[in-house]
This record gives sequence, structure tokens and C-alpha cells, in this order.
Amino acid sequence: MYYSISGIAEAKEGFLVIHNGGIGYKIYTSNTTLARVSNHQETTVYTYLNVKEDALDLYGFSTEEELSTFKMLLSVSGVGPKAALAVLSALTPTEFAMSVATQDAQSITRAQGVGKKMAEKIIVELKDKLKGVDLREIAGDVPQTVSVSNDVLQEAVNALMVLGYSAYEARQAVKFVSSKSNQLEEIIKLALKELM
Repeated sequence: MYYSISGIAEAKEGFLVIHNGGIGYKIYTSNTTLARVSNHQETTVYTYLNVKEDALDLYGFSTEEELSTFKMLLSVSGVGPKAALAVLSALTPTEFAMSVATQDAQSITRAQGVGKKMAEKIIVELKDKLKGVDLREIAGDVPQTVSVSNDVLQEAVNALMVLGYSAYEARQAVKFVSSKSNQLEEIIKLALKELM
């Protein structure tokens, strides 16, 4: 319903108030976004409206990548908005994508209220959603100067898709930077720079 809201920001504990047109919108957000927002300055947040039987809650983030990651987390059964915010308060979208791509449940458990079982469930469900990506054509286009395994390229594409990029965008970015490194983290970082 709402794509984004812009206005004068006021940071509170666990949420923002965005003043726009005489209305103060209460927007729940992550600690990452709260740290980026300057009080009493013009701010834009990308929003998600959570509709429940007894409430309409608005969630907002300083970047579209963070919003995409939030939505991805909500798609996991048993993960609600509070757990998704906790994960995004503990990990940046890039760190979260790396955790899923490398199946690192331990880093996801840094989020308050997220135990090992939930972290593993998040990884399993998100990895399953991203399994259909075929990287054979990328592997064929990798220059011989750098040896990169197909698994590393697959994990890099999966991580970018967790961040909300399409399979095509992720493949193209990984293909473009794959000759520069054979390390998963480095490939993801370089690909993100290309996509931005």
C-alpha cells in the first residue's frame, strides 16, 4: 500500500516517527535504520504495512535492500515482524545473505529471541526458495585466470537474491565480477557494488 514515506524523522526506542503533512507516522524499524537516521532531518523510509486482525503496523527501512530482506524473512513460516526486525538489528542485509549462503546459523542466532532451531529453519527455507538458479552458463564464461567453483558462484547468486535482486540481475553481476576473485565474500561485495 505504501512504498515509502518521507518527512522529518524523530527516532524513538524501537521505532521512528516520520512527520509528514501534519501526521506523525509510527514506523517500527531495525537498529540499523535507527542508527542511520538523524533526528529532526528529512528522511525517507521504504515501508511494509503488516495487516493483522486487530492492528495495522507500519515497518520502514532506510534502504530497499533492508526492506527486501525483511520481506524475505517474513516469508519463512514462524518468523514474524518482531523476529525479522531482531535479525536485521543484529545483521546487515549483506551479512544476513552471507549467513544464508554459507549456512551459518550461529551468526543469525545473534539476533535477540532467535534460537538455533529458528536460525536453521530460516536458512533451510530460504535456501530452498533459491535452489532453482542454474549457473552453468556463468561457469562457462569465467576466464581461466581465476578458478572459481560453480558452488561459490551459486552461493553468491543466492546471497544476492536473498537481498531482493532478481535471478537475472544477480547472475549478471556475479558473472561480471567472477574473474576478480575466487572468494565468496569478495565476489558478493564486488557484485553488490556493481548492482548499486
